[in-house]
Amino acid sequence: MQYGDKVREHPERIPPAEVAAEAEKGLKLRAQFRRGGTTAGIARARDLKNRKPLSDKTVRKMVSYFHRHKADKRAENFGDEENPSTGYIAWLLWGGDPGRKWAEEHKKAIEKAKQDARMRRFKRSREEIPPNP
Repeated sequence: MQYGDKVREHPERIPPAEVAAEAEKGLKLRAQFRRGGTTAGIARARDLKNRKPLSDKTVRKMVSYFHRHKADKRAENFGDEENPSTGYIAWLLWGGDPGRKWAEEHKKAIEKAKQDARMRRFKRSREEIPPNP
């Protein structure tokens, strides 16, 4: 789907393939090293890997996760797939850097769509009010 008027009205809810790939990598590393991520992170990774449509609430949770855990990227072994940090594995479970970018862009599109809908309702309600004599 391209970013046009229709997408702004109904933002794409299906995570891109690159986000799914990062989540799948996180699940594999978690299975291999038996560390990293919570039950919420594992559930998120499964949804991302399977490219399930995500709710607005879930996208906001993703944005919140990445904001809270950006310091994890400074940890030793972050990005090391031979001996990954727990934070790196967790980061991947939430879609990694592509997941962060997609969630932030999606959240902005959601907010814009809601604002546009409010403005349309406001304009319609103003049109329905008869002018003062």
